[in-house]
Amino acid sequence: MRFKITLLLIVSALTVAFRNSENSLYPVGYFRSPIDGQIQLTATFGELRPNHFHAGLDIRGPEGTPLYAIADGYVSRIRVQASGYGNSIYITHPNGYTSQYAHLSRFSPEIAAYVKKMQYDQERFEVDLRPSSAVFPLKKSDRIGATGNTGGSRGAHLHFEIRDTKTDELVNPMLFGFKVSDTTAPRMYELKTYGLNSQHETMNSKIQTVIKPKGAKNYKVKGDTLYVTSPRAAFGLKVYDFMNGMNNKNGIYSLQLYRNDTLSYRFDMENFSYNDTRYLNAHLDYEEQIARNSYFYRSYVLPGNCLPIYKQRLNDGVVAMRPGKATKITLIATDIAGNRSKLIFWVKYKAPATTPEKGDYAQKLPYHQRADFESDGIQVRFREGTFYENVYFKYHKSRVAAKNVYSALHHLHRARTPVHDFFPIALRPDSVLPAHLQRKAFIGQRRSNGGATNCGGTWKSDGWIHTEIRSLGDYCIMTDTVPPWITPSKFQYDMKTLKRMSFKISDNYSVAPNVKGLQYRAYVDGKWILMEFDAKSNLLYHWFDGKLPEGEHQLCLHVSDALGNERVFEGKFAK
Repeated sequence: MRFKITLLLIVSALTVAFRNSENSLYPVGYFRSPIDGQIQLTATFGELRPNHFHAGLDIRGPEGTPLYAIADGYVSRIRVQASGYGNSIYITHPNGYTSQYAHLSRFSPEIAAYVKKMQYDQERFEVDLRPSSAVFPLKKSDRIGATGNTGGSRGAHLHFEIRDTKTDELVNPMLFGFKVSDTTAPRMYELKTYGLNSQHETMNSKIQTVIKPKGAKNYKVKGDTLYVTSPRAAFGLKVYDFMNGMNNKNGIYSLQLYRNDTLSYRFDMENFSYNDTRYLNAHLDYEEQIARNSYFYRSYVLPGNCLPIYKQRLNDGVVAMRPGKATKITLIATDIAGNRSKLIFWVKYKAPATTPEKGDYAQKLPYHQRADFESDGIQVRFREGTFYENVYFKYHKSRVAAKNVYSALHHLHRARTPVHDFFPIALRPDSVLPAHLQRKAFIGQRRSNGGATNCGGTWKSDGWIHTEIRSLGDYCIMTDTVPPWITPSKFQYDMKTLKRMSFKISDNYSVAPNVKGLQYRAYVDGKWILMEFDAKSNLLYHWFDGKLPEGEHQLCLHVSDALGNERVFEGKFAK
């Protein structure tokens, strides 16, 4: 009996250790680091970003830092993009995981030659290649490329991800045992209180400064006690994590809320799906992010938030208040290394003299139902799940004094209200457009500075122009007959000593994510050549590879926009 009890105690202890280990479900030690030397992080997994969670780790490294396969496997995907991840490689490993390396300045010579051949075969710069397992088998520590600044990167580094190969779900790479120097606890900056009604709709909110007195163990708010004027309260916290010797404001791993020492809310950034990443706009305070570029983690769950990261959500983290009785609130922010910071305060409900109203609105849009909105010259269909909470939709229209605007300007609620996915919209022109202008028409989102974004558009037999949009704001029918601009950056007749030629290309309107941007093709002496494009700098360039014969050559560069407006640059050069 004593042996059985001892064995049970050992098994129990091992089970607790297994469950308590952050790495318990993942093969710690199987993967090596993708770089040599100490890992320094400039961004963490699940960090809050505009419209998405950061999907991996950003590892500091000057451009050209060698990159290595973290384990045996094979190159299963190679992608080249003008924006986004730029040059990236995916390696599938036999243990059920796939690693990704993004923003590379260059691939290994064998991979680079393969990519260039495919680009010439397809006559396009952006390619998405899926070689078979036999094409590029790899051993652990094989060199695959070098760090860079390609795509949407704003500085040289490695963006590094680990995914479940079967589900493509993103997993926090730090759970696999990568070593990072971190004994620094997260730092808290501001607290936001939300007053909610019985439907958990926000009635009011207020920002409080968070302080940590010198020598104190925990953070606090001024006066220790906050007063709310709604019977239900919720909270948001502006908090960042820091690494040893680094100034980067990184994302935390976990946030917990205790009500009178009972855990009511908790999330962990262990894993998530790309399909769920836009729920970030419900996970954070979207209006603060848009208005102040300020990132607050909500410590409660909005009704339409379907993220699976919440480990506890008692009453969705909303705190029910009783008049005159103080409620103790504790917020604990933790990083992946286990460093934690704590904020403790008390909150009381103080009934207001009057009950706040939602004000005038055109229509209530329930977050969990489809809703159609129609008015003179506009039709909108909000699909189920478009919003994260009920929206009391406001609408009006006005006029724009511009020659290329052919409808009223329709003001759809507020641009600071988040939208989860695309929804259909149709606008009617003031009068029938002639055929040559119909081909150049689009639904544009107008900005306060007078600029606009092309959201696309297709004319239908009803005489209206239709498209799908993914944000609220101001929309009208516009036309674009102006071709893009091409400005030589490095181009002259005598190119004998130059390694590349380059051009700046630009357009008068930006485009929405579902509308294709600038298209380009270049020919030398009538033959297609590879032009690489850096979207963040609008730079189009061609590297001379020594294959052009000596003498004079003719360049012809075509650039067109989403409406088919085209500009052609022609010039002679000598090599």
